[in-house]
Amino acid sequence: MSEAPDPPAVRAAGLSVTRGANEVLHELSFTIPRGAVIGLLGPSGCGKTTLMRALVGVQRNVTGTLEVLGRPAGQAELRARVAYLTQAPSVYADLTVRENLRYFRAILGAEERDIEQVLARVQMSALAERVVRKLSGGEQARVSLASALLGGPELLVLDEPTVGLDPLLRRELWALFAELARDGATLLISSHVMDEARRCDEVLLLREGRLLARETPAGLVQRTHTEDLDEAFLRLLGEEAQP
Repeated sequence: MSEAPDPPAVRAAGLSVTRGANEVLHELSFTIPRGAVIGLLGPSGCGKTTLMRALVGVQRNVTGTLEVLGRPAGQAELRARVAYLTQAPSVYADLTVRENLRYFRAILGAEERDIEQVLARVQMSALAERVVRKLSGGEQARVSLASALLGGPELLVLDEPTVGLDPLLRRELWALFAELARDGATLLISSHVMDEARRCDEVLLLREGRLLARETPAGLVQRTHTEDLDEAFLRLLGEEAQP
């Protein structure tokens, strides 16, 4: 008998999140295949961060089905298999780059050799002994990403990892994301910059906590008859508003 295929990286069905008296996410249903780069796009306040927090198991008041790598989101077993990178640098400013990575390696139970591998992947080997507070904002972002890569997580959830970065560094990071996907990792990357959708295999478009569309970039262009992805999003909003 052939082995059963691996479950998708993420499966959501009727996923909702409430905060106080407000429903922030409204019955989202979607799957994310393994080894893909998925963009999570939409305007500020549409629920992107809430969805990511639900995926990594730190969001309260979640209802519906949400499975990550075949397990309920937030299970202890997933901690070493899922990495979450927040918008703010998630490293210690008074430690060196290497000291930060040694600390997180110990927490994750990753191997010592992982430190050199992730330093090379984010192009920070030459700055490994530099104290983090003396680094530029872009360099600090790369240290945070390096810490997320320790242990080779199967799913990386990245909250606007390119915000505020210069165009060259943004291009380098997107090339790294594609490389990680080719190596088998799945990436969910949030952004409010629609043009970054072009670099994704598929995009999930959120608006006011609802899933507006799930499309490939090419499908989005074809559906809306425009090459401008900002305009494509506006046209989708127009479609939704029609009776």
